[in-house]
This record gives sequence, C-alpha cells and structure tokens, in this order.
Amino acid sequence: MISINDCRLIDLPKIHDPRGNLTFIESGKHVPFDIARAFWIYDVPGGSVRGGHAYRTGQELILALSGSFEVMLDDGSHHVHYTLNRSYHALLVPNFIWREMINFSTNSVALVLASNPFERDDYIRDYADFIRLRSAV
Repeated sequence: MISINDCRLIDLPKIHDPRGNLTFIESGKHVPFDIARAFWIYDVPGGSVRGGHAYRTGQELILALSGSFEVMLDDGSHHVHYTLNRSYHALLVPNFIWREMINFSTNSVALVLASNPFERDDYIRDYADFIRLRSAV
C-alpha cells in the first residue's frame, strides 16, 4: 500500500541567469508519469483550503510557481506537511494519499501536473470513505 514515504520533493533544474532564472520540467525525466492534465490554483482567499481529497489512481506533481503554501499529506496513519515556496521544488503525491493545501500567501500560484485527465469517479472526497478504502486494500 502506498504511504507517506512514497511522497517526495523533486528538485527541478534551475538555470541561473542575471536576466532571470529559468526552471523546466520534462515528462519522463523529472515527472515519474505521463502528464495528462495541468491546472493552476490562484487568487485563493485568506484562510481557504484547497484539495481535501485523494485519488484512486491519479498522481500529482505540485509546484509553487509564485508565493508559497503548505501541502498537508495523510496516508490514514501518518501526516506530513510540506511548505512549497520555491519554483524549482515539486512535490510528488501518489494515489491514495489525502491532500489539503493551506496558508496560501498573497498572489501565490500553484501548478499541478496530473497523471490522469479529470475523472470525477477517481476522486475520494470524503475522509471517512478514504480511511475505509485504505483499510480495505
């Protein structure tokens, strides 16, 4: 069963340049899955929580393109918090890991690269269902 130990930060290339730094992502090289969807989260009101779900099959790579926010991860037994505040650090979140994003700074932008296209049935949105499904596996 997938656990918190399967989540990890991935360092992305950072090209230093006096005109401005550049970071890039290549599928199959920096991302351990084929990217099927990309979306970004922005203009998050203070105190709001994003996420609040897990996926049955989907994986995500989460980046802070601007500003900062925290990602709380939960495998049903253990919890861990990551602060994302560098655009060259990406957080890998596999399937069957509950995630919530909190404490968004002003003007922050989160980029999420996903292994699956949007599929409503892949979401587990109720925490009690998440715990029940994890214990059934």
